[in-house]
Amino acid sequence: MSTYLLVHGAWHSGQCWERVVPFLAAAGHRVVAPSLTGYGDKARLLGPEVGLDTHVDDIVGLITEEDLTDVVLVGHSYAGLAISSAANQIPERIAQLVYLDAMVPEDGENAVDVMPISQALIDLAVQSGSGWRVPPLPEGPPPLGLFGVTDPSDVAWLRTMLSDQPVRCLQQPVHLDNPAVRTIPRTHIHCTSGVPEGVVRRPVPALQPNGTPAQVWELPTGHDCMITMPGELAELLLKLG
Repeated sequence: MSTYLLVHGAWHSGQCWERVVPFLAAAGHRVVAPSLTGYGDKARLLGPEVGLDTHVDDIVGLITEEDLTDVVLVGHSYAGLAISSAANQIPERIAQLVYLDAMVPEDGENAVDVMPISQALIDLAVQSGSGWRVPPLPEGPPPLGLFGVTDPSDVAWLRTMLSDQPVRCLQQPVHLDNPAVRTIPRTHIHCTSGVPEGVVRRPVPALQPNGTPAQVWELPTGHDCMITMPGELAELLLKLG
């Protein structure tokens, strides 16, 4: 049995994994899908002091307090940064790192380095007068939709779990200075539909940091595949457990 720790991306909450969890649990695995500080049941904690380091502490704290081991650590979108730094702190507890349509950083990089369009979001927060709150991206026409979700009922459900993103999350750097983190196997899952203009995905190297061939899968759907293709996503994840 493995433990799947599913980490949501920017603006979302742990509720976004609601359709994926039953598939993994039915296969006999433990599944944990928390909301990070500032989202879901922790929305009251949202503030300008919340940053990437806060969310890394959330993940590391949960793993250590629950004494989780053999963890398949899945990070969606922005959470690719958070799972990287978390694994750097506790590599001995992580069995796999899964970057789900996610930012994949190098040591010392932040969201702007990995995805330069993030600077436009920071500029938007400054222009809005708040200085630290980045609102969720607006819904676009199909196939863009709301984070790649186009079904009206799914869009309505998704809206209930969205909150503003603190600018600090996009500015703090990732730490990958522990040599042991390079030994953790990585998997990359790309969503191939409805990629917004200006979003350029950094190519995955042919070899993982541990020297083994990179493992890359694709899902023919939009960014929030946990909502649009939960069964197919779970099937891919179960290949790792």
